[in-house]
Amino acid sequence: MSADMENPKAEEEQKGTGSASPANETQATWYSGLLKQTSIYGIAAGYCISASLLSIINKWAIMKFPYPGALTALQYFTSATGVLVCGWCKVLEHDSLDLLTMWRFLPAAIMFYLSLFTNSELLLHANVDTFIVFRSLVPIFVAIGETLFLHQPWPSLKTWLSLSTIFGGSVLYVLTDLQFTVMAYSWALAYLVSMTIDFVYIKHVVMTIGLNTWGLVLYNNLEALLLFPLELLIMGELKKIKHEISDESDWHSFAVVLPVGLSCLFGLAISFFGFSCRRAISATGYTVLGVVNKLLTVVINLVIWDRHSTFIGTVGLLICMLGGIMYQQSTSKPKAVPEVKAEQTDEEQQKLLEMQSNIESNNNEKEATQSNQGK
Repeated sequence: MSADMENPKAEEEQKGTGSASPANETQATWYSGLLKQTSIYGIAAGYCISASLLSIINKWAIMKFPYPGALTALQYFTSATGVLVCGWCKVLEHDSLDLLTMWRFLPAAIMFYLSLFTNSELLLHANVDTFIVFRSLVPIFVAIGETLFLHQPWPSLKTWLSLSTIFGGSVLYVLTDLQFTVMAYSWALAYLVSMTIDFVYIKHVVMTIGLNTWGLVLYNNLEALLLFPLELLIMGELKKIKHEISDESDWHSFAVVLPVGLSCLFGLAISFFGFSCRRAISATGYTVLGVVNKLLTVVINLVIWDRHSTFIGTVGLLICMLGGIMYQQSTSKPKAVPEVKAEQTDEEQQKLLEMQSNIESNNNEKEATQSNQGK
């Protein structure tokens, strides 16, 4: 009797625990989903803020600290140190430093250094609008460079239409640019050439050396930092900095340290949030965020700076951005459903081969036993 009395109680307790577990699982699932959505929105917001403000802050920093080489060197140091510290804290994974890999990566680091250096010089001599227009022109020459040097197929008609839209918007901007100077557009052309070579060669490096994402960031910034002393001697920035120090200028004041520090931090932040965004959201969502970032940059530039383009020039800038959207849509690849099917078929074929080998081995065993019995 006592056992019969205990069994219903045990069954009731099991039912109670069984009814409580789905509720706990639902609550845990809801909580984890909320955390995931919050992290995605936080990463997207961080990427929008860092990407839209980076050009503005770089312009502010180069106006207060007019030494492009020294500014880019500080950015390299911050990014390389940030990757090393985050790797040490197990926040991210990067490739270990290797002298042979550093030697193979050196040409890419040189082009990366030149692209950021010409970027700073362009922001020093021109407004942000001019920088965005010439940055939008880069895909035209990258598409040609990939075809000629990386043996990629020529872009499709849809891609050429988007590139033509970018080119038309840039021509409209240049023709209406009232702040046109030979110095500014010379640095713009140098920036365009260096960025094109950098993009094409970096793709070659990614295809051949095999570094992961944060390994590329580490090698890029560390080797570019090592090139800074050479730039000091060639461009003569060392003499200028010594002159500023001897004159006891306010280069070390808070008004200079703040934009320079923000420029370095935002350079590291855009790397972190950019790579995190690529993992967290779809390619379409990443494209939309890129468009929002450029629009925010244009709006902020119109609000805070006196030196910006005319109304027609702004229209040309928006046409360039529209062409950029069309370009990203034309080059975006569909989801790799055929590859999944191919993997499935490969697995199925492998299973069939294993089954056939098992059947053949079983047949051989049967034949062997039959022959032994016959003997």
